[in-house]
Amino acid sequence: MDNVSLGILFTVILMVLILLLKIPVGLAMALSGAAGIYFIAGPKALFNIVSNVPFTTSSDYVFTVIPMFVLMGWLAAESQISTDMFIIVNKWLGRIRGGLAMAVSLACAAFGAVCGDSITTAVTMTSIALPEMRKNNYKDRLSTGILAAGGNLGFLIPPSIAFIIYGIITETSIGHLFIAGVLPGIMIAVAFCLAIYVICRIDPQAGPAGKRYPVREMIKIPGGAWLMIALAVMVLGGIYAGVFTPTEAGGCGAFITLVFGLATRRLNRKRIAGSLINTARTTGMIFILIIGAIIFSRMLALSTLPFVITDVIADMVINRYIILALILIVFIILGFFLDIMSILLIMLPVMSPVVSSLGFDLVWFGVLVVVTVMMGQISPPVGIVVFAVNGVVKDVPLMEIFKGATPFFFVMAICLVILVAFPIISLLLPNLMMAAK
Repeated sequence: MDNVSLGILFTVILMVLILLLKIPVGLAMALSGAAGIYFIAGPKALFNIVSNVPFTTSSDYVFTVIPMFVLMGWLAAESQISTDMFIIVNKWLGRIRGGLAMAVSLACAAFGAVCGDSITTAVTMTSIALPEMRKNNYKDRLSTGILAAGGNLGFLIPPSIAFIIYGIITETSIGHLFIAGVLPGIMIAVAFCLAIYVICRIDPQAGPAGKRYPVREMIKIPGGAWLMIALAVMVLGGIYAGVFTPTEAGGCGAFITLVFGLATRRLNRKRIAGSLINTARTTGMIFILIIGAIIFSRMLALSTLPFVITDVIADMVINRYIILALILIVFIILGFFLDIMSILLIMLPVMSPVVSSLGFDLVWFGVLVVVTVMMGQISPPVGIVVFAVNGVVKDVPLMEIFKGATPFFFVMAICLVILVAFPIISLLLPNLMMAAK
């Protein structure tokens, strides 16, 4: 059996291990990758790779960006600054039909700017916003649907853990990816608001108008909202201006969030300890995934499978946008079954050389990939963000949340088409960033 066939065989074995045996993705990638290396290159190569990859990965300075932003997100969650952001947006929008749901969409986008993770964003916003939405007689379908879809924005709005992983695997600038996600993230958040408006026009009982606040209340901005704005400006502005590297921006953001939490007495010893423990757990999980993915990608490189696929596609007489569409459809389908980290780590070693050979910009492709996987994360059977919301509101049936999220799936599909048709939406800010340098 030749090397390419072995690469295909062990890729299939990987998917079987994950989907049927329910082995953790990082371990499954490491096992199937190690077995493939053994059969392709022998035990000596296997020993060299398996003995070196864990140490070189965990000691690489590039990867320190991950725990910095994870810590910032957990400190922000424990400091309850998302509550302040929801309060201020609700005061402005809650008075109109569907206004509370629109406030959730925008507050999720804002909290995503300091969190970087969709599960944390969805769970945090659900615990904050759902009681208020129920008090205002919102239907659970709309409420939980927008909480799941809005929580997803944590993947796209920088600083995004998904962009960090994408940048590391594809060797693309993480700073450029962060900046590229800003306009698409805002576009999707606003598109969600338009969808909510349409839903509430069709069914006024889905999201009744809420309380009206006097202007003096509307212009009062809580401290947590100011912090969120300051962090977003500092992180994105610092990276854009070249003042910070992404790692330094994450470290500064975590420190400022800690100081704010201590100064406002929102953080105590227990909450800080909880943030550190959760950061360690999340970081450990991500590093296991990365180490497994690197071992698996080494097996793919030895098998020459990615290069064969690239050559085959290059020889095909098909419009490159048709190939891009097929690749994006594959990412959407995988999102039905796997979490975003697993998809990025499994698929990017194979797909990024193909996309690059077609002449597409990898920063732009990174935005498209994240949006496609976001669509899968709110779709059955394994919509991971929907399950996260259901874990907080156990009295709402799982399928009811999936039904509520369905309109927002199609909204993201429309936004995806727009992003494909107009790459400038994703590339405008990165291009300006490079021009400024």
